[in-house]
Amino acid sequence: MSIKTKPPEALCQLKVVEIGSSAATNYCARLFADFGADVQKVEPPQGDPLRRSMPLTPNGQSAWFAFLSFNKSSIVIDPTDSQASTRLTTLIGGCDILIDGRDVDAADCPSIDLAEVRRLRPGLICLQASWFGQKGPYAGLAATDSTVRALAGLIKLVGSVDGPPIYAPDFQTGILAGLWGFIAAVSSLVAQTHSGGGRTWSLNIFESSLALSEYLVSEAFARGDVMRRIGVNRFWPASPVGIYETRKGWLGVTIVTPAQWRAFCDMLGLSELRSESDWIFGEDRLKHLEKFEQAFVPRLKARTAQEWFQEGQKRRLPAVLVPEISDLLRDSEKNARGAIVPILLGEEKSLTVGSAQRLTLTPPRRRGKVPAVGERQSNENVRRDLHAGNSATPLQMEAARQPLHGIRVIDFSMGWAGPLCTRTLADLGADVIKIEAIQYPDWWRGVDRSPSYINAQMYEKAVRFCIMNRNKRGITLDLTRPRGLDLAKQLLTSADAVVDNYSVDVLPKLGLGYDVVSTLNPRLVMLSMSAFGSNSVNRDCRAYGSTLEQGSGLPSVVGNPNDMPVMSHVAFGDPVGGLNGCAAVLVGLIHARNTGQGQFIDLAQIECMMPFAAPWITVHSTGGTPPTRYGNRHPQFVPHGCFRCAGEDNWIMVAATNAEMWQRLAQVIGRPDWAADPSLKFVEARRRIEEAIERGIEAWTLTRHAEQAMSELQGVGVAAGVARLPIDLLNDRHLRSRSFFQDVERAFIGRHPQPSMPIRESSAPYPIRAAAPTLGQHNIEVLSDLLGLSDAQIAELVAEDIIGAAVRAERGPATTEKVS
Repeated sequence: MSIKTKPPEALCQLKVVEIGSSAATNYCARLFADFGADVQKVEPPQGDPLRRSMPLTPNGQSAWFAFLSFNKSSIVIDPTDSQASTRLTTLIGGCDILIDGRDVDAADCPSIDLAEVRRLRPGLICLQASWFGQKGPYAGLAATDSTVRALAGLIKLVGSVDGPPIYAPDFQTGILAGLWGFIAAVSSLVAQTHSGGGRTWSLNIFESSLALSEYLVSEAFARGDVMRRIGVNRFWPASPVGIYETRKGWLGVTIVTPAQWRAFCDMLGLSELRSESDWIFGEDRLKHLEKFEQAFVPRLKARTAQEWFQEGQKRRLPAVLVPEISDLLRDSEKNARGAIVPILLGEEKSLTVGSAQRLTLTPPRRRGKVPAVGERQSNENVRRDLHAGNSATPLQMEAARQPLHGIRVIDFSMGWAGPLCTRTLADLGADVIKIEAIQYPDWWRGVDRSPSYINAQMYEKAVRFCIMNRNKRGITLDLTRPRGLDLAKQLLTSADAVVDNYSVDVLPKLGLGYDVVSTLNPRLVMLSMSAFGSNSVNRDCRAYGSTLEQGSGLPSVVGNPNDMPVMSHVAFGDPVGGLNGCAAVLVGLIHARNTGQGQFIDLAQIECMMPFAAPWITVHSTGGTPPTRYGNRHPQFVPHGCFRCAGEDNWIMVAATNAEMWQRLAQVIGRPDWAADPSLKFVEARRRIEEAIERGIEAWTLTRHAEQAMSELQGVGVAAGVARLPIDLLNDRHLRSRSFFQDVERAFIGRHPQPSMPIRESSAPYPIRAAAPTLGQHNIEVLSDLLGLSDAQIAELVAEDIIGAAVRAERGPATTEKVS
């Protein structure tokens, strides 16, 4: 009889201590637990406040906390105990990583002398999270998930034209910031394999959310103030990009390229729309949105979503079924892949969302439990002495060197998701070599192949391409030709990682599948970032970032009861997939450096979106209750909403998170009677007069500009944030004070702003080392210096169009189809 051996866990040698309470630090720590780390969560006797977050299971357990605390241990330290600080200091002294959320919510955590701990244990990696950072105009402001997302430009563009903007439920800032925190900490572990030194990072939750906004910010810089809220499931700059009703079910559609538009019209039998020359590109179609929606929306109602989905796949259209939460739970593939996994909450058996970072050799855990307050799991490591660990070798020298210095990454990605993954690796110090072809360059340079576009070198003038590809070297290779393919293989032999976000079969068909590259370089970590995964029944489906949100389940819980499913972003899945991909590569690099073994990472970008719907998956799997849709209201906070201010389309998010904040809010809006009413200290009482409270708040906000309203509310400690447009972020006073946007000079477009990472090792962000490469800019440098080619050999490659520095017309259909 064969005995199944447990697969290795990539981070099982680590001990992580989590203190304070924030969704960001909770999620960061959960990602460590996914890969086997011993995560010890420090709580007060009454438990982390997040244990009381809604939605709740039938037995009263927080589904959000359950998702965040999967496979952790709980250690209670009572702050009133005279030995509390000593006990906590000893605990931290024996760990490898400290994840600190006290600046968001101290959660009665005892005080510690962190500087002394760092002095005695220089190998300790510290991550400290805050809403806005320690300095700047917003430092110390009261905040919630909703107010931060409003300030980050993530609310104002969603919803009906007349408003109010629609706010997606909580849980988004914590997931985004948690990913960034995990990236910071794990990159430090990569650095430790050759230095031994520890690092201290600050994590800014507000800036973490800007990963979703930076594309639109770059477009606003290039095009001006062109973005407005244009209706539910409608987004600048393309159309149709949305969710549409069919005879049965909802269909997510994303039509971008001219070929997709023609195929979409053919599918619906709308030849008259197909022939409109002014509607070839998405921005042009957006101008005629009402007209062509009147034509195709009724056609979609003639068949079911499943029928249209199947028809769309035949025509290679980015279309997807829009599921309810119950549909996800019935999806056998998601259960088989570990996208949905069993979880035990006390005696309550349930399901939650598993890790999307699907490392095949060192997979994440696929089942587990939520610890009761004070419950230690069985995998506790042996305690290490505070004075043990790494001696204080070149800590200052290593801190000046970026953590991924010496790592080389070959980048076959295009668009947003893959390039964001590799840009983050490059920002952290990796040598990233981006490979394009003059016949089919990165599609974010533009999809126009007209002679005028190419002759004017417009493909060098896309700011969005520039922000995603900074700090990289760029070369061109025609991978469909033997010599181009051979050169790519030579680059892979000395690389640490390779990333692609093409459709699943593109690189294997070219001869660059993992079965080939692993023989060239057994230490190579290979990330495939397809939309649905390499073994999915939908593996061949086309997808963009919008498709991933449409298929994630999240739209089914956004908006008001009985409304249609509502999208939150033009391409939500792209940055989320990119950050998950980066995190997965870093885990793979840790394992490769420890063991000499590379591995294949089968990342399905649609699974990366599922954490945003995780609480409803847990609740529905336990009690079978469909999720409650609250619109802009909140299950715990009353009041909570987006309120109109003076002027045209000006709005502010306001939330009262406790009784004291409610009383201050009531006073400032001129309702001292509400503040003095003892019954209104309780959420249930305020819920009964919620409409009256909302009218009272809006009567006050309508007399003030949004900035003034925010200033007055924050002045008395009420969580409030102006609903900003992406263009507003370029002049945001807080971001300016923190030098978040760095000006970079680049050929063809000149000086332009670039966003920094939201993770820092000092008060200043990592400086941007180099602008995005022009097409083939580093051909000679890479081919000569790394591969030893002579000038004559390089000239031959140019003559044969295997390399080059200018776009050529495509020879037939491009082989490198993008995912997102």
